[in-house]
Amino acid sequence: MAVTAAQVKELREMSGAGMMDCKNALVECDGDMEKAIDWLRQKGIAKSAKKASRIAAEGLSRVVVDGDKAIVVEINSETDFVAKNEQFLALLDKTAEVILAAAPADNEAALALPVDGQTLNDLFVNATATIGEKIVLRRFAVVEKGDDERFGTYMHMGGKSSTLVVMKGGNDDLAHYMAMQVASMNPTFVSRNDMPADVIEHERGIQLEILRNDPKNANKPEQILEKIVEGRLSKSLEEMCLVDQPYFMDTDKKCAAVLKEAGAEVKCFLRYLVGEGIEKRQEDFAAEVAKQMGN
Repeated sequence: MAVTAAQVKELREMSGAGMMDCKNALVECDGDMEKAIDWLRQKGIAKSAKKASRIAAEGLSRVVVDGDKAIVVEINSETDFVAKNEQFLALLDKTAEVILAAAPADNEAALALPVDGQTLNDLFVNATATIGEKIVLRRFAVVEKGDDERFGTYMHMGGKSSTLVVMKGGNDDLAHYMAMQVASMNPTFVSRNDMPADVIEHERGIQLEILRNDPKNANKPEQILEKIVEGRLSKSLEEMCLVDQPYFMDTDKKCAAVLKEAGAEVKCFLRYLVGEGIEKRQEDFAAEVAKQMGN
């Protein structure tokens, strides 16, 4: 029977299996969705579907450079242990290689990329089924630089965090050190010039409320508080800007001074910390044991 694209899409979402596997399953089962899921499970293809609701907040990231292009990518697993698995590491390397070459627009386009007669999504489905944990492509960014620019990279703890810096001027060592600076000090922007006005106003509002809530300032006029805020705001914004931070190799200097001495300028940077922003499930070990014991 004829199988529609909508049916294939629905089965993919339900099972996590690849497009062609879903199409074959629907053809074999005359379009019956439930039977098609069973067919995929029996083939071992939809084993990963049971894991769809699990939280994948561990894993590793990679930063890879190829000429004037570079990629930072993060793949998540459920446990830190799996991130050391050889199949997981091979998947991470292959994912970085394939995405860097094609520079797709988003995760959906990336997972549809062809890889040795399959798709990248098929590799993730197979890894999930084989390893026994939910394995997902979380995010990636492909960055291009100009001929007069250089990349600086740094990976911490084998990829628990990965940093990429694009720098104009200077040398490769300084670009690497700036990537280490970003990794360790976690700036949000290169400089104040990159800060949107609403970010500055938001921070100004926070600092003003802190002052207003301090009993010592109860009798101070609002105009005085607003003047005090400007000093506090400047300090707070400095911590958010790479060039205003103390240089980790020589804390008596600001990064701006180090870059100026080298005739260099950081154009942009990326920093991926694995699992950042993902709400991790809190496991209650005692409750789990009691459940297993039937209490």
